[in-house]
Amino acid sequence: MAIPTAVNGQITDAVTQANVKVVGDAPAMAMGAIYQSLAHSTGILYENAVSAQQQIGICAQAATNQGVIQIYSIDTMAGAVSTAKIGQSDVPQTMLSLLTALKATQ
Repeated sequence: MAIPTAVNGQITDAVTQANVKVVGDAPAMAMGAIYQSLAHSTGILYENAVSAQQQIGICAQAATNQGVIQIYSIDTMAGAVSTAKIGQSDVPQTMLSLLTALKATQ
C-alpha cells in the first residue's frame, strides 16, 4: 500500500490496480492494433490485385477487338481482282504445260 495520505487507502489501491491493468493490457492491445492494421493492408493489397487483373482483361479484350476490326477491314475486292487477273492471264496455261512436261519425263 502507498504512503499514508489524506485519501482513503482503498481508493489509492483501486487507482493503482486500474493503472497496473492498463499497463498490463498495453502489449496485447498494441499487438491487436498491429494485426488489425496488417489485415486491412492485406485486404487492400488483394483489392488492388483484382482491380489490376480487371484492367488487364479489359485491355486484352480491347486489343482483340481491334485485331478483329483490322481483319474485317482488309479489302476483299483486292483478292478478287488479283484472282481474276491471274485467271485471265496465261499463267494457268503455263502451269498446265509445265505439269504436262513433268509428267512426260517420268
